Amino acid sequence: MAKDRPALSGKALRQLVERTASQLGFDAFGIASANPDENRSIRLRQFVANGWHGDMGWFVETLERRASPQAMWRQAKSVIMVAMNYGPEGDPLANLANPSCANISVYARNRDYHGVIKGKLKEIADQITSKSGKDAKVFVDTAPVMEKPLAAAAGLGWQGKHTNLVSRTLGSWFFLGAIFTEAELEPDTPEADHCGSCRACLDACPTDAFPAPYQLDARRCISYLTIEHMGPIPFELRNAIGNRIYGCDDCLAACPWNKFAAAAREMKLKARDELVSPSIAEFLNLDDAAFRVRFSGSPVKRIGRSKFMRNVLIAAGNSNDAGLVPQVISLLTDHDPLVRGAAVWALGRLCGKPAALRHISETETDETVLAEIEGL
Repeated sequence: MAKDRPALSGKALRQLVERTASQLGFDAFGIASANPDENRSIRLRQFVANGWHGDMGWFVETLERRASPQAMWRQAKSVIMVAMNYGPEGDPLANLANPSCANISVYARNRDYHGVIKGKLKEIADQITSKSGKDAKVFVDTAPVMEKPLAAAAGLGWQGKHTNLVSRTLGSWFFLGAIFTEAELEPDTPEADHCGSCRACLDACPTDAFPAPYQLDARRCISYLTIEHMGPIPFELRNAIGNRIYGCDDCLAACPWNKFAAAAREMKLKARDELVSPSIAEFLNLDDAAFRVRFSGSPVKRIGRSKFMRNVLIAAGNSNDAGLVPQVISLLTDHDPLVRGAAVWALGRLCGKPAALRHISETETDETVLAEIEGL
């Protein structure tokens, strides 16, 4: 900051930051206080106490820091929340009608949003520091930050009955970014809840992952099961997964507020053609090296090839496509038991138990795979 220029603060600093955010392509902007909020803390603790976080152990490990911005960074005074639209150009659920197609959630059909948004947030943070002399830290879904409740507090929208943020101008298709800063900025007014009596998102969920409106049991959520869950997907939820191999958009797509949504403006977030309607057969052929190349720069890459193949095999088993049988059989000898087990299930679904058993190695000893055999 130049010595001959007074430091920006208050309204002037906000105007600069909001203008910069708009120039960088963010579609919504708001400010929340960094002070603790008892209601947010209570909801978080109840979520964990119910066990609804599943395998996401970091919710327990970071519970205290996640409870409020100041618990993570004591010097924080304000939280700047921004949103970037990633709306699809067509029907986000079109692939579900074609069981031989592998459906990837809209947000994961191009570049990993973490890198796209974090670079822009750093530009805003640099402006804050250089113009005000106050420190700032940026976060994009990679730290113990309660982005959705903070965005609601900042007036960007409200948490709908599916617990995701909903905006009257953007619908449901947008990413969130957070900037914690030492600068004291006037908080915005939180947006009111506009869900009313609507329950479209709740009724759209294939796996009944909502115990009640505004509550999510992640252990039943397809996004959790296909991305975060480490082991075999529970038998009772596999049919409902259908051909969703990475994430799920059903509850988002059902929201009536999406009538105001628009397609993504940021080119890096526009869907790659080859990921809009890929075939299950294509993905069944991917070895480790091919998987890394195919999903280079994509959020899909972070789950690793084994979990990805587990998901693809579930989709194959749900496809009723006998043409996939040779590829499924080849995966019965995969190096990872998670993949072999999913291949057992898929083969049983496509061929029936007697035919599947004929192809399974008599030397198989892994408990994960043996459990799949018993479940046929």
